[in-house]
Amino acid sequence: MISWIMGNIGTILITLLLILMVTGIIRSLIKNRKNGKSCGSCSHCKACTACKADEKHNGSKE
Repeated sequence: MISWIMGNIGTILITLLLILMVTGIIRSLIKNRKNGKSCGSCSHCKACTACKADEKHNGSKE
């Protein structure tokens, strides 16, 4: 088992790094969504109707 780990240490470290990066990105997206920062600009947003419906529901304006 130890020899397998030592033989694949580079792959294991890169995989762990990628997992940490993806986890961080997902956590950031979830945090931004909860704080209402999901869209930067409705003029370029493909889900603009959803943004506007959300604004009407929450009573906020950008």
